[in-house]
Parts: sequence; structure tokens; C-alpha cells
Amino acid sequence: MGDISSVTDDELVFLLKQGNSIAFEKIYSRYWDRLFDYAYKRLNNAESCEEIVQEIFIRLWDRREVLEFTTGLMNYLFTSAKYSVIDQYRRQLVQNSFITASKYNLHIDNSTEERIFVNDLKKYLDDLICTLPPKCKSVYELSRLQYKTNKEIAEILHISEKTVEGHLTKALQRLRVGMGELLLLVVAFLIK
Repeated sequence: MGDISSVTDDELVFLLKQGNSIAFEKIYSRYWDRLFDYAYKRLNNAESCEEIVQEIFIRLWDRREVLEFTTGLMNYLFTSAKYSVIDQYRRQLVQNSFITASKYNLHIDNSTEERIFVNDLKKYLDDLICTLPPKCKSVYELSRLQYKTNKEIAEILHISEKTVEGHLTKALQRLRVGMGELLLLVVAFLIK
């Protein structure tokens, strides 16, 4: 296919469903900044917004063959952003509830219980990390445990920075879901 700079969203969707990576790149470049701005106006946190937008595009590519764009591509992307922002608010609410609940228990000496809880939590996170696909796991460990930049990780693993971002986003999404479920149980337990 030749130049697709003037192709409509509907045409891009048609090409995307056929697995056309150039169409995906065009959608990415057409909407990334707009989706980031949308999320940033609501969250005011660049890192969270970048993760949200990356996750939207990863889901778009992964599910390209089965997605139905009944209201158009732009509406689909912005609806995804809206629900991702709501999920981020929800996670923040759970985190704030946990912090508030822990403040009320500060006067009790639970150091042994807390140490056991932290060790169990660390083991749970380590188990979640072990379930990641090998490349995702490598990227996550280099980024979050060895504090390497995306550029350094790309050089070490001989992959592009975009691929590093994709693996990191996928890893964080899986870990967030796994830890979120555990955190909800902990908050429910502490509030009772």
C-alpha cells in the first residue's frame, strides 16, 4: 500500500483488521497525543497517562481481528481512555482506603504481623512476576529491579524501545490486575 496519510479512520480500521502494521502505526500517531492529553487532564500524572495510552494501543492491536467499531475508531479509543481513567481512579481509591485504614491501626504494635504480611505480599508479587512471559519478565526486572532506562533495556535485549515499552506495559498491567485483586481483599479485611 502506498501513502496512507490521508486515509480515513474507517479505511484504517479495515486495514488494521487485516493485520496491517502501517495502518496501526498511523492510528497510533494520529491518536496517541490526543488520548494522552485526554487522560492527563483528568489524572495530572504523565507516567500513569503514558501507561494508559500504551495499554489502549496494545489491546487494539491484540484484539484487532475481533473488535467492532460501531461508533467509529475515535469513539472507541476515547471510550477506552475514559474507562481506563476510571480504573485508575478506582485503584487510587483502594490505595487511599488502605492508607487510611492503616493509619487507624498505628497505635497497635503489629510489627511481627506486619513483617509477615510484607513478606507474604513480596512472595505474592514474586510469584506474579514469575508468571510473566520471559521477555516481559526480563524487561520488568531490568526496569523495576535494576532501574535501567528503556534505552538501556533495548540495548541489553537487542530490541527497540517501543518493544520495551510494550513489554513493560503488558507486565505492569498483569501485575496491577493481580495485585489489585489482593489489595481489595486486604482492604476489605482491614475495614471490617
